[in-house]
Amino acid sequence: MGVSLAKGQRVSLAKSGGQGLTRISMGLGWDVAVPKGFLKKLSAPKEIDLDASCLLFDTAHRLVDQVWFNQLDSQDRSVHHTGDNQTGAGDGDDESIEVDLTRVPAHVQTLVFVVNSFTGQSFQHIANAYCRVVDLTNNSETARYNLSGQGMHTAQVMAQVYRDQTGGWVMQAIGHNCSGKTFHELMPAITPYLGQ
Repeated sequence: MGVSLAKGQRVSLAKSGGQGLTRISMGLGWDVAVPKGFLKKLSAPKEIDLDASCLLFDTAHRLVDQVWFNQLDSQDRSVHHTGDNQTGAGDGDDESIEVDLTRVPAHVQTLVFVVNSFTGQSFQHIANAYCRVVDLTNNSETARYNLSGQGMHTAQVMAQVYRDQTGGWVMQAIGHNCSGKTFHELMPAITPYLGQ
């Protein structure tokens, strides 16, 4: 079990021996919340399409590439989205974005991971939502962040992974609630976190 992060908390993506992780997966999981009461259960959505995206920013905080359900690979192939889960069905990670940190171009400083409800349902209909970092060399969980609870927001800036002064990588849990059906609408919410 990895480190359980609180909002704003950072964790170095280094193994216990000091060497950095090379290949990671950012997994996103969620369930459709089951409301209480017969009438509420009838009107509740049965499926919710959350989408995970990874946005690549350079040292000047400019967006240089994006990985999402419409573009499953970054141009340099260092980031790969494993596919779009449109229902939240199943156990474990519902969507995953894999990153080969050794192949991320030198001009890319920050990877920002966001989630949004493509169908527009708010997080009041979502339960058990989380994001987690997995070391793909041994499939062990390195860090986990439970996304903030139910609310009227339709998106969240989940976390960022950025280069530190030594060239290693650090993950920061952000957990900023916002609204938007795709990452394009989330840019004003993302920008303040770059370079923090």
